[in-house]
Amino acid sequence: MAGMKIGELATASATAVDTIRHYEREGLLPPPARTAANYRDYDAAHLQRLQFIRACRGLDMSLDEIRLLLRHRDAPQADCGEVNAVLDAHIAHVAQRVRDLKALEKDLRALRAACAGDGADAACGILQGLQAQGRGARQRRGVHS
Repeated sequence: MAGMKIGELATASATAVDTIRHYEREGLLPPPARTAANYRDYDAAHLQRLQFIRACRGLDMSLDEIRLLLRHRDAPQADCGEVNAVLDAHIAHVAQRVRDLKALEKDLRALRAACAGDGADAACGILQGLQAQGRGARQRRGVHS
């Protein structure tokens, strides 16, 4: 698959054109050759690299993490210890986010339990709870209304 224009690469990789340009600006995707008409001219290597990047993004990896993984992908003889360290750090980050989301779910469930749903909005426990949380957040930041 040689000689693809950016739209064709976008279609082949299920990636938005703007995202492809962004990856180029970030140095994740090397600049392609240009045609005589100055169109970008992508090849199969670009598609494979873009698919790798998309797989990493699908795992919610940051561009910096992907950049490091690409360096190792481009140097297959290198030791993969750093690759393992990147993945271990990413797993720890994801685990922390899961804990944060579980705490958020608990808070939301408690808020939902504050309202039976059959009264006037003025007596709604959810709305009152959100208002109280808003006041508490302002007070913690030292902001007064």
